[in-house]
Amino acid sequence: MQWIRRFYASTIGKKVVMAVTGLLFTGFVVGHVSGNLLVYKSPQALNAYAAFLKGSAVVLWGVRLTLLASVALHAHAAYSLTLVSRRARPESYDQLDRQAGTWSARTMRWGGVLLLVFIVYHLLHFTVGSVHPSFSHTDVYTNVVTGFSVPAVAVFYIVAMLALAIHLHHGVWSLFQTLGINHPHTNRLRRVFATLLAGLVPLGFVAIVLGVVLGWVH
Repeated sequence: MQWIRRFYASTIGKKVVMAVTGLLFTGFVVGHVSGNLLVYKSPQALNAYAAFLKGSAVVLWGVRLTLLASVALHAHAAYSLTLVSRRARPESYDQLDRQAGTWSARTMRWGGVLLLVFIVYHLLHFTVGSVHPSFSHTDVYTNVVTGFSVPAVAVFYIVAMLALAIHLHHGVWSLFQTLGINHPHTNRLRRVFATLLAGLVPLGFVAIVLGVVLGWVH
C-alpha cells in the first residue's frame, strides 16, 4: 500500500491514473452510446437492453462503483496536477504563446468541470430520477422521450456533448502517450483515432436528443 501512495504522490503517478481512468471512461461511453442508440430501433429494444443491464445487481453495482471511483480519482488527479502547474509558475506569462497546444488541450480543465456537473445531473436525471419530470424504473424509452422534451435539458445535454468531444479529442491522444504507446509511425493513426472517437461518440448522444426534439423518437 505504501508504494501505491508514493506512486500516486508523484506527477507521473497522477498522469498514469488519469490515463487509466480515462481509458475506462472511453470504453464506457462507447458502449453507452451504442446501447442507447437502440432508441431508434424500438421502445422494446431499448427497454430490453436496460433490463439486461439491470439483470445482475452485483455486476451493475460493480460497474457503477468502479466508474464512480474512477471519476473521483480522475478529478482529484486533474486538480492536483493543476495545483502543481500553478505552483511551478505562480506568475502568469507576460505574453502567452498559444501555438504549442491544440484548442482542445487548452480547454480541458473547463470542459472537465462541465462534464463533472453533467455526470451528477445525468445520474439524478436518468438513474435516480429525482430531477426527471415523470421517471419510470422500467420504461427507459419513455424516460428518454419525456426527459429530452424539456428544451433547457436538451440544450444542456448538447452543450455537455460538445465538452465531451473536446475532452475525448485531447484525452484519447494524451492517454496513449502517457501509457508509453507513442511512436512517430503511429502518431498519425493515434490522432485520427482520437478525432473519430471525439466526433462519433458525442454525435451519437446528440442524435438521441435531436431525435426527441425533432419528433423522430416519440
